[in-house]
Amino acid sequence: MRLCVCLMLLSFILCTSAERPLLVRGGKFVRDAVGGAWDMLRAYQDMREANYKGADKYFHARGNYDAAQRGPGGAWAAKVISDAREKLQSDVSGRGAEDTRADQEANEWGRSGGDPNRYRPAGLPSKY
Repeated sequence: MRLCVCLMLLSFILCTSAERPLLVRGGKFVRDAVGGAWDMLRAYQDMREANYKGADKYFHARGNYDAAQRGPGGAWAAKVISDAREKLQSDVSGRGAEDTRADQEANEWGRSGGDPNRYRPAGLPSKY
């Protein structure tokens, strides 16, 4: 119990004495990460709504691109979400290593600022 109280006091002292810009940068990172997660969710919802054959890679790239445009926090959220999704899908769906590799390539392309339209299939409605 004493250790817990000491750690709480120490963290309180460190937080109150920390430089303001560090706190601001930390807050921006968190806001960017939350916004990036929202961008990834929106791309996923659009992919489900479009239900368009061959558009999977486009929505992967677009979600990662939108998230990364927010800054380092958004790029971090996009990477964490993309890696977790691909790990889950490769373990559960059995779609294979080749599909996972292609998805990860589209994810990285979008995160690095590449135009998601590179993966856009012909005929996908302009709404997306």
